[in-house]
Amino acid sequence: MINEKFRECIDACQQCVIACNHCANACLHEEDVQQLSRCIRLDLECATFCSAAVQVMSINGKLSAELCELCSKICLLCAEECEKHDHMDHCRDCALTCHKCAEVCGQMATEHA
Repeated sequence: MINEKFRECIDACQQCVIACNHCANACLHEEDVQQLSRCIRLDLECATFCSAAVQVMSINGKLSAELCELCSKICLLCAEECEKHDHMDHCRDCALTCHKCAEVCGQMATEHA
């Protein structure tokens, strides 16, 4: 059973993984992929951190708060990059999801540090 104190953060991270993977994949199908390379890299890194955070929180890991703090930071970096391409729906949606995840992860990190 997942510790309920992590439920909201786990849900936000899972949504972020989906949004980031979708964004990276969609960026790969855009005309100027080279111009989107930083966005794609940050999408993939963010998805990886969020996925790791879900795994660690699901086992009530001792470093959950620290990992969520890092997750919040990468989510903000990813959101900022996606906002540069907000004329594309997938980047705009990813930025919104990343901002939400950053907020929830940051809150969890300070509450459970």
